[in-house]
Amino acid sequence: MATSAFKDLFSPQAADYARFRPVYPPELFTWLASKAPPRRLAVDVATGNGQAAVPLAAHFERVIGVEPSDEQRANAAPAPRVEYRRGTAEATGLDAASADLLTVAQAIHWFNHPAFFAEVRRVVRPHGLFAFWCYGLTAISPEVDAAVHVYYQDLLGPYWEPERKMVEQGYRNIAVPFNPIAVPPFGMQLRWTFEHLLGYLGTWSPRKRFLAEKGQDALELAFPRLREAWGAYGERPVSWPLSVRAFRI
Repeated sequence: MATSAFKDLFSPQAADYARFRPVYPPELFTWLASKAPPRRLAVDVATGNGQAAVPLAAHFERVIGVEPSDEQRANAAPAPRVEYRRGTAEATGLDAASADLLTVAQAIHWFNHPAFFAEVRRVVRPHGLFAFWCYGLTAISPEVDAAVHVYYQDLLGPYWEPERKMVEQGYRNIAVPFNPIAVPPFGMQLRWTFEHLLGYLGTWSPRKRFLAEKGQDALELAFPRLREAWGAYGERPVSWPLSVRAFRI
């Protein structure tokens, strides 16, 4: 019974990514905007479904979300003052010195860093702000965290891309050729059902490679341990620390 319920929940597509990925705290965007006057244009690179672009629009006259994936853009949240454009991190297609702020949420580990930083220098106006951030594994309870770790490391460990190491390090080891500024601590706090946790875990990219090689779904294998660890709770608090780095151009 548990297996059939599990199979009904997920398919590896951009709509799941838009539905199940966590939401960044409003305080982060308030702080970013405070450091990027006159707040005319914010650019979010690799915007995905717009999870950073949309809240930026509360603080900027215009926001442009740049995303190479047609499927991700098709699932991006529409919002006033937000425009989604096809482009890459290394070739955004934006005007030179046009952005007061350029952000990257949970994606800079995929970029060609020298080419991307050259594009940041071109697109962000002098004295504008550049910021990027990532988050690691959830913190829910010792039992649930242990079950998630089995899925993350014991099952999917060999199938993660090498770039994942940068996320595990909180992006601290990425060399950035701009002037750093101090960033206050930020974190994400949500309340999730068990189904939402499964949906989030289902968006992890190595799940597809595990299935292709093993002929089994790693999340389905992890399901019994996760279900037992979650217990009878309808919802549980879920938190992540955010690792945020910011720079003045």
